[in-house]
Amino acid sequence: MSHLDTRVPAVLLRIDRNPFHHGTLGAVRSLGRAGIDVHLVAEVTGSPVRESRFVRRLHPPPPPGATAGDIANALLGIAAHIERPAVLIPMDDASAVAVSRLRAELAPAYLLPQQPAAVPERVADKAELAGLCAAADVPHPVTVVPDSAAQAASAAWRLGLPVMAKWSRPWLLPSGTGLRSTVVVRSPQEARELYLRSEEAGSRLLLQEFLPPGTDRDWFFHGYADRSGALRGGGPGRKLCAWPRGAGLTAVGEWSPNPKVRTLAERLTSQLGYRGILDLDFRRCDTTGRYHLLDFNPRPGAQFRLFTDTAGLDVVRAQHLDLTHRPLPDGRARPGRTFVVENYAPLTALRRARPGGRELAWHAGDDPVPGRAMWSLWAAHVTRRLLGRLRRIGAAGATGVLPRVVRQGPPPPSSLTGLPEVPHVPCAADPADDEKASSR
Repeated sequence: MSHLDTRVPAVLLRIDRNPFHHGTLGAVRSLGRAGIDVHLVAEVTGSPVRESRFVRRLHPPPPPGATAGDIANALLGIAAHIERPAVLIPMDDASAVAVSRLRAELAPAYLLPQQPAAVPERVADKAELAGLCAAADVPHPVTVVPDSAAQAASAAWRLGLPVMAKWSRPWLLPSGTGLRSTVVVRSPQEARELYLRSEEAGSRLLLQEFLPPGTDRDWFFHGYADRSGALRGGGPGRKLCAWPRGAGLTAVGEWSPNPKVRTLAERLTSQLGYRGILDLDFRRCDTTGRYHLLDFNPRPGAQFRLFTDTAGLDVVRAQHLDLTHRPLPDGRARPGRTFVVENYAPLTALRRARPGGRELAWHAGDDPVPGRAMWSLWAAHVTRRLLGRLRRIGAAGATGVLPRVVRQGPPPPSSLTGLPEVPHVPCAADPADDEKASSR
């Protein structure tokens, strides 16, 4: 893509240590294919991305638990090595929050979007997001942030079991604790026990109305909000297959026109004054067709390459062009295009591609080594996980300790908490929304 200024390198920052983050490889390839020098700051031990021919140089990431000062020093050291301004693109929430906090220190060395400093952190915080959606009139599941274990139990019952339990700042979750960013809670006791781990989790627990997954209910929107606030380089997509099933990341996605989703994305970003790359997750209420925003990620989504238009534009190229004051080409959308993550949807990856075209997360004809490396590394990863699980089961059997079954008890009396009545509003009836949903 000749539109990009190849004199300006790109630095991709990933603090999270997931070795199988295919979005990082997608960003490396997208910019590298355009002739940009790509510097990757990430832990790549056991990761296929290190094998990509489009990586100009690998840099070690800040250590686990690094302070803001540590992150700033690491990035400024890399900038000194590059010796020219570079476009900095955070690839996970922890990186996006850190870069937004450090903008003043990093701005002399890096090209960064201009926006209110607190915005990326506020949208990434799942408790803050509920209030932001209310202010922008964007549907969001009914959410309660309990102040005690008793309130957590009461709120879970009043919201209507099951409910979703989320940690407001999932990037702070320590590894090795077994805590997950999002879980389905099926009893007040489970909510109570989860709340008691708040200090360990490092952020607040929130309980959220459960909107069931299903066919044509899970949608996402990727885009880049340029200097004028216009959303470029992305679009709305449908999640055809998730891993884990029903609640996980996109294993198979499709670029699908959806004016309702686009309108909500434009409304929220305009209200916030957001600038930069974004990844939004929506779930449609099957009763009314209203789309509820579940997550706002202030960085590229792992499947962002799905939205590559006829001019080759995607969100990372859009950011590079915009921050180097280059015009963004006007390409056409490619509805029907699919994106498949081979290790999560292997059978789909083996099938013939749809007429709209397809991109695989790992395999690429012009960069084949990461795809081959993924299969051997993934097989070793799965084997280690299975062996670890078998060892835990064997240890439990040897000690005679059986898994505890948590059963749903009666509703806790309201006098235990002082928690106000939580209205259970699945989705207010809206014929206009029904009509729009059925017209897709």
